[in-house]
Amino acid sequence: MYNEKSAIAKWNADMYDRNETGTGDVEFALSVIGGAPRNILEIACGSGRFLVPLAKAGHIVTGLDFDEYMLEKISKKAAGLSNITWRRADAVKDEWGTGFDVVMLAGNFLFNLISDMDYEKAQELLIRKAADSLKPGGSVYIDYSYTVYPEAWFDNPGEVLIWEGADSGGNTGRMLLLGSSFDRESGMTYFTRRFELTLAGGTEIKEDIPQSKHFATLEQIHSWLSASGFTIEEEYGGYSREPVSESTDRAIIWARKN
Repeated sequence: MYNEKSAIAKWNADMYDRNETGTGDVEFALSVIGGAPRNILEIACGSGRFLVPLAKAGHIVTGLDFDEYMLEKISKKAAGLSNITWRRADAVKDEWGTGFDVVMLAGNFLFNLISDMDYEKAQELLIRKAADSLKPGGSVYIDYSYTVYPEAWFDNPGEVLIWEGADSGGNTGRMLLLGSSFDRESGMTYFTRRFELTLAGGTEIKEDIPQSKHFATLEQIHSWLSASGFTIEEEYGGYSREPVSESTDRAIIWARKN
């Protein structure tokens, strides 16, 4: 997922699956999508945190993700379901398919995407590819961590522990974010992702991966949606359906393809 060594990638997938267990955002997405069965494509489906509940709710679902270790975790969760498929794909470079009723860019993927092209252009490209994959009248669902004051989130010269623990293979470790900074003019945030891992056999691995990400403003997202032929039908600042404001921390958008 971050070009890290395979042992770290496997540990990271286990930690994600173990720690990212919240259901509030999943339940909210289900409420927006509605109960009528739809053909849904989820980009960056990970280990199936959204994908499997969508399938269990009766939707026909397809998931794309680049991380093979995340995708390996879906089979067990999806046992007995015939309305779910997934495959490995690069969301920026590869084709998504067409004819979907809903495309989901949930889990803050608009910010967390990995690409070697200009970051802002890659984000805009995701919106265009969503439009190309939808039927006329189809909808895109975006759940994006958003604040009016990004400096408060991203200017942090210290270290932040994301998670730590032992994976299913007995490898123990932790992941930290180090030295985060934010440039308001460019909208770019810079930091280092550090993995420290001790393998079951005693070998120690440490890897620092420099990261740069673009924090899109709400105005930019609106502009990209409009340019790709979308009309915003619903927009919220949180899972209680409150409007986006200085005190909210999300931008949740449901937009229809014209």
